[in-house]
Amino acid sequence: MSDTTEAPKKTTVSITVDGRAHEAVPGQLVIDAAEDAGVYVPRFCYHPRMAPVGMCRQCLVEVQGPRGPLLVVSCMTSVAENQVVLTDSPTVKKAQEGVLEFLLANHPLDCPVCDKGGECPLQDQAFSHGPGESRFVEEKRHYEKPIAISDLVYLDRERCILCDRCTRFAKEVAGDPLIHFVNRGNTTEVNTFPEDPFSSYFSGNVVQICPVGALTARPYRFKARPWDLEQVESTCTTCSVGCRVVVQSTRDELVRYQGVDSDPVNWGWLCDKGRFGYEATNAADRVRVPMVRQGDELVEASWSTALAQAAKLVKGAIERDGAGSVAILGGARSSNEGAYAWATLARALGVDATDAQLDDGLPADVLLGLPRATIDDACSATTIVLLAPDLKEELPVLFLRVRDAAEKRRARLLELAVRDTPLTPLAYRSVRYRPGEQAAAVREALLIEADQLGKGNVVVIVGRANLAESVQPTLDAIAALQAGVPGVRFLPLVRRGNALGALAAGLRPQNGGPDAKGVCEAAAAGRISCVVLLGADPLSDLPDGSLARKALANVGTLISVDTRLHGSNRRAAVVLPAAAAGEHNGTTTNVEGRVTTVAQKVTPGSVRPDWMIAVELADRLGHDLGFTSVDDVTRELAVTVDAFAPVTPAALAADRNGVLIDLAGSLTVRSSGTEPAAGNAYEYRLVVSRKLYDAGQTVASSASLAHLAPGARLHLHPLDAERLGAGAGATVKVTSLRTTVTLEVEPDPAVARSTAWVAFNQPNVSAAELIDADAWAIDVKVESL
Repeated sequence: MSDTTEAPKKTTVSITVDGRAHEAVPGQLVIDAAEDAGVYVPRFCYHPRMAPVGMCRQCLVEVQGPRGPLLVVSCMTSVAENQVVLTDSPTVKKAQEGVLEFLLANHPLDCPVCDKGGECPLQDQAFSHGPGESRFVEEKRHYEKPIAISDLVYLDRERCILCDRCTRFAKEVAGDPLIHFVNRGNTTEVNTFPEDPFSSYFSGNVVQICPVGALTARPYRFKARPWDLEQVESTCTTCSVGCRVVVQSTRDELVRYQGVDSDPVNWGWLCDKGRFGYEATNAADRVRVPMVRQGDELVEASWSTALAQAAKLVKGAIERDGAGSVAILGGARSSNEGAYAWATLARALGVDATDAQLDDGLPADVLLGLPRATIDDACSATTIVLLAPDLKEELPVLFLRVRDAAEKRRARLLELAVRDTPLTPLAYRSVRYRPGEQAAAVREALLIEADQLGKGNVVVIVGRANLAESVQPTLDAIAALQAGVPGVRFLPLVRRGNALGALAAGLRPQNGGPDAKGVCEAAAAGRISCVVLLGADPLSDLPDGSLARKALANVGTLISVDTRLHGSNRRAAVVLPAAAAGEHNGTTTNVEGRVTTVAQKVTPGSVRPDWMIAVELADRLGHDLGFTSVDDVTRELAVTVDAFAPVTPAALAADRNGVLIDLAGSLTVRSSGTEPAAGNAYEYRLVVSRKLYDAGQTVASSASLAHLAPGARLHLHPLDAERLGAGAGATVKVTSLRTTVTLEVEPDPAVARSTAWVAFNQPNVSAAELIDADAWAIDVKVESL
């Protein structure tokens, strides 16, 4: 028996950087290892979230080799044992000065007027690593400037240094290779193809990562200089992904959002709706003072008058018809603190009819009870099952993470969908199902893919893919997956920013009270006499448009807490102006249950945060909620709701990535055992889902985004359109059991045969008019005019 002990295997690589010993990660690039060692190597083309290309040559360093020192590109060279790296030798300095001299040979040097001036890496490195003067005296290149490459982004080709950052992002990260190098040699430039604009949902990211002022954002252009900006770190609440952002302002006005690299969530990326939606906070149509109804008009009033009137109406409804006659809908656009304060008020009043969703998601008990996975869990799973809406349209940055997992990290993507999506080309198997029949499609996939689903981790990304069907088919599909895949976990989707946090904080049906659909049905029947809308617009967001209209028409009293007037609150008795993004502090909960901070950056004026409105209304109703600050609400939320126990101010301050709360339940969904009725062979099964740009408040009130809503058209498979004799742009009648609407046809090969797809909540035609909330699935008749 040997008396020697085997030495433990070394898990690091020993290198020396400018005379400093450092332990690096095996396979790490020299540029990253040097930064970890406290030495910054200048760079332009390198970005840690994209594959290195070594194009700019600014990151040259010396590495000692067997034949002496050798200049290498540090963003393309991996560390090695006993490697000696020099970043400040005379040879390196001369090389870096030469690279900068060449980059500046044709750069216009228009720093005083360039938006990037003051935060430009080229400007900074010209001072820190440049030669100080140039030997070039020839006239520089001149191009037309700027040119619009999209609705949101301008390109100034004179400033471009051909670093390949924007083109790599478009191709590698977003999958929208609509911007690329054109021409060759000295005439090489970045541009779009003729008559093919850079129509990407992620175009703002190329502006942020551009190391010069070649790409600028139209909404921010000439709005401010970097030294005029003040900023705080916050969270985007446009959707429920919860991207970390920097909120910047000047002269007490929001002017820019920039992405922050949160490793478990957004990796620094933002969608354009999240990046430029801050314009809605500054919009002219903001409700900035309370309003009360006098006759047929809403007139401005003081907070005291408006709150007294709201309290009088709520109290009167309870005294007259009982607490069961009052309902609170919404809260998903608020913070956790706002939702909890309103849930606390609802309990104090005995109101059980509360719901942060509007019948367009999974039931609250399913969202909060399923065995849960995080975004990282999903993206590192062996198999990702997609049974969800189009992620690119509804949760865009989650789409980027899933796309990365399927393309680069070898997760296998099994897609079950009603139509092709941008993830379809990356799926190893994509299964189409007829609306309402997803459970049958799941059972078939379980048989075909038994081997794949039986190995490794399986995570299901699940949500309502079709608003024109009952939630039950999706629940039956979940039940089939739980029965067929042992140990399966779920990432259940919610769309609105803080829907999950609001539900977890208590804004969900209580003690057997009705959900949003039940509230609307009761209101339509005259059993609900007072509804409080917390940032909710049922006429736009409830899938059943007829039900929403009847409910609001029959409610005696509407009280709205919102940032602007819209279809649902124009007939309200009281409108209380709420603080918008950037105007209040608190926390929010993302789709995976990660709690992060939201921060106030600008003075809200006379508007107030939701939690404060709840406190003051409660006071006038005779209830002391006990909150005097937002921190009071955060602390009580942690004490009274078990899931939020770890969410303390100290924990939030310690990690910008937030606190992941434990929502992992053990719910087993039971199948209804119902099979959908077969449709007529000549009928079309209706599919209604959302687009990123719609008629919602964020887009409609943002000048740069409002015109991007595509409008509602009837998308049919080209063969179905041909059978109807309806080409592109032709007008057809679409008839359901509810009503008939007129739509233009758009032949679309992504749509399955015998189905018809329409975008929800678009400016021209409301697809909600066709929907019956009680129907398992909806068949429509399509006729040419």
